[in-house]
Amino acid sequence: MALGDAEIDAMSAQERRELIRRLQLPPERALPRPEIVRLHRRVRLTLMVGGSIALIPWIGYLAVSLPPDYQARNWTLTWVGFDILLVIMMATTAYLGWQRKQLLILPAFGTGLLLLVDAWFDITTANPRDVWFSVAIACFGEIPLAVLQITGALLLFKFVAEVHPLAEPGVSGWRTKLPF
Repeated sequence: MALGDAEIDAMSAQERRELIRRLQLPPERALPRPEIVRLHRRVRLTLMVGGSIALIPWIGYLAVSLPPDYQARNWTLTWVGFDILLVIMMATTAYLGWQRKQLLILPAFGTGLLLLVDAWFDITTANPRDVWFSVAIACFGEIPLAVLQITGALLLFKFVAEVHPLAEPGVSGWRTKLPF
């Protein structure tokens, strides 16, 4: 039996969601096997929790052991490489935004984080005579652009999560659990 446009138009939102659920690819065909999902999730969570815990004493050690001044090798390569990465992320964000692709969320968020890192290192590594210039660039350029990128990415994520046809009505995209 085929449904016509008029019949679909007459359906309630709940009836449409139920129809979509019935027509969608079964989870066992769309998702990896449950044991693979559990393994990947366990490995990732273990690495993130373990890494977070391991970094706490490491940060303490660095705080008391690093010299206040240090002659860095490859200083130019480090900064030029970082700025090349930043340009690639910004260009990717611009291109995906221009193309109106959902994947835009990832490079937009990443670009915002890189801009915050750039501002931090510009300020903390600046010579005393240049620090105010770095602060000005951070305050009037990098930080506002970072906030714009990060909040934009989060708003797009929220929108995509909440307008998904299978989203539960009234449940925030921030509270929606992964389907697996």
